[in-house]
Order: sequence, then C-alpha cells, then structure tokens
Amino acid sequence: MGYPVAMGDQGTEQQPPGGSSPYPRQRHAATVLEAKALAHPLRQRILRLCAQRELTNKQLADRLGSEPGTVFYHVRLLVAAGLLQPAPVRTGDSGALEKPYRSTGRSWWLDDPLADAEPEAALAPIQAFQDELHEAGPGSVQTFARFTLHLSPEDVAALDRRVLAILDEYVETEDQRLDQPAHGGIVVVHRLAE
Repeated sequence: MGYPVAMGDQGTEQQPPGGSSPYPRQRHAATVLEAKALAHPLRQRILRLCAQRELTNKQLADRLGSEPGTVFYHVRLLVAAGLLQPAPVRTGDSGALEKPYRSTGRSWWLDDPLADAEPEAALAPIQAFQDELHEAGPGSVQTFARFTLHLSPEDVAALDRRVLAILDEYVETEDQRLDQPAHGGIVVVHRLAE
C-alpha cells in the first residue's frame, strides 16, 4: 500500500492523454533519512497531529503524554527529513513567543518507505494508528471493513492502486473540506498465517 501518514500536499496533476484518471499519483522512493524518520510510532503521531494544526513542542508533548525533550528529539528528526517544518513564530496565550511546527505532507507521496525496515519499525504506522484509535475511543469509528480475499501479487498491486486512486483524490481536495471534522484511517492488507 502507499503511505498515508499525513494530509498530502495540495498539488495538482495534469490529466493524461485519453482522459484516464491521473490517480493514483506517482510516489517517490524515500530517502534513508525519510525512512528513518517514519520508523517510529511517536513520529508518525507527531506528523498526523501537525497535519491537523500547527503545534509547539510543548503542545505535542502534552498531547502525546511524553517528555518535551523526547518529543523535541523526534521533531528535529522529522524536520531534518523534510516531513515537518517550522511554522511562523506566534505569541501564545501567556504572551510568550511560541515556535509551532506543521506537516509538509510529503510523507503521503512516498512509496513504501518502511519496506526494508526492521520488523518492529515496519509496524510503526500500525502502532501509531492503534494509539490514535485508543485515544479517540471506540465511539470514534465511522466505518469498518474486515475481509479475507484470495489475491495474487498482481491482484494486491491492483487493489493498492485502486485504493490509492480514491484516497489521492480526497488528499488533493482536502483544502476544500477544512471546515469538516478530521478523520484518520488505515488500510492494511496482510497475508494470513497458513
């Protein structure tokens, strides 16, 4: 599957000749630093939170129930990888200057950055999703589908393309729905144990 960590960039893509859909859009290979940055569930959650709104290191630490120093370590790695960026400095409620961060949206357009990661790191997106779902509570689930399908490798690739095509259309028009509630999700297709 593609890599939906954060809301994507709001770029546009030209319609190819013949009128076929431009979706799913082309992904690019992750750099070593991008892959490393995405290999931890806390960094995955930081990206998701900073895609929803600009947050300071302290706000992130409070929201994640973590120490500010720990969060700052993860924030620096995400910034170095180009997945998070500093937002303009602002004045907080107490009058002090705050340095917020926001997601760049680049993680959406990466092609399977954790494919070569250690097994535990490869599960970071799933752990982050479980943490987010636990925080939101069972009443937050809007839709759910659990299934078993017999698929060839080609069928899995086709399913991936079709799901990403639908999601890419929503990601690219996200700016038109910012007044609506934010929803998260994950699509995981895995081979069942024999």
